[in-house]
Amino acid sequence: MAGPPRCELCGARGAPLRCPGCRLTYYCDVSHQKTDWNSVHSKICHLLSPVLKPQRCFHSAKDRKEGKEELLRKQESLVAVAMSRAQCFVWAGQPLEAIPAALQALRSSSRLLGPASLRLLPIYLLLAEACTGAGRPRQAAKYLSQAQWIVLQSPDCSAALQSKLHQGLGLFSIAEGNMDQALYHLANDVYLATAEFGLNSIEVSGGYFHMANIFFHQNKMDAANSLYTEVSSLWHAWLLSSLHGHQRALQAQAEASPFSEEEEGTEEGTTEAQRERGARMLSALLELREQGPLQHLGETTQILHSLAIIHYLGQDYAKAQELGMKAFDLAKQLPQQDSLETIGHLLELINAQFSQTT
Repeated sequence: MAGPPRCELCGARGAPLRCPGCRLTYYCDVSHQKTDWNSVHSKICHLLSPVLKPQRCFHSAKDRKEGKEELLRKQESLVAVAMSRAQCFVWAGQPLEAIPAALQALRSSSRLLGPASLRLLPIYLLLAEACTGAGRPRQAAKYLSQAQWIVLQSPDCSAALQSKLHQGLGLFSIAEGNMDQALYHLANDVYLATAEFGLNSIEVSGGYFHMANIFFHQNKMDAANSLYTEVSSLWHAWLLSSLHGHQRALQAQAEASPFSEEEEGTEEGTTEAQRERGARMLSALLELREQGPLQHLGETTQILHSLAIIHYLGQDYAKAQELGMKAFDLAKQLPQQDSLETIGHLLELINAQFSQTT
């Protein structure tokens, strides 16, 4: 027999308010309902009923198989929407708003995968990041402990996931003021990311960036500047490669026969998450370089060029043009002006997009 309904937001029993849309979620009061609605429920209300209500009976094995597959797709869609909402709130600097969405992703994923699945690890880390940002260290520590337990129970856990765990632990240690512990975890993050993706991967850049921030605040400027430069170089090389891949894909698409049924030769582009991660790191680096006492013209040019590529690939052509022009003007002041050609090529691509829309 089911007990009294729990509040969707805080978990308290005896929640009297029910959502009039899905009629499946309950709340302690209007404020909890409004908080959940603004965070995630407005986007998933219509998705809950097909997932949570009893499924209809099927009379054949084929129908049962198709019914299970359809239910799985709906459950995965629900998790994806909730995770996307939570991540967007964290990116926007709204950790409190991210927590209900991340909790929804955790509940739905646990029902789908079980409580010890490795696929829950990114959700626990996102919850820990949101709770840390919201000033809830005890909750953040709880979620990180759960993430550690999952890794310990999974001997086949990839180096990539272990790297993410160490980065989460490192960021929590920074928030707690334990810099030695933070450097330990971030060094492990870099080591594991290198083992999984290679030394020149952007996956390594996060650990470098956070370690550099620690050294910067400890006034260890040589170490900080060395790591900041490495972060800038990693992103610049990767973004140039991504831009070339994007151009090849566009060219292949333009040359493809309109009667062709296959899309051969296309390459995967950058993801929104990659662009957002790069933009956040590089924007912080740009502010640091522009406000610092020493001029780093070469690196600042490189950062501006990278940010312009990010906005171009994200189809924000006005911002891409603004940053690209700044990079071009700075490149003119460099003793070696090799970068002028590549920056100029990017500006040509941006201008071509403007001409197509006018």
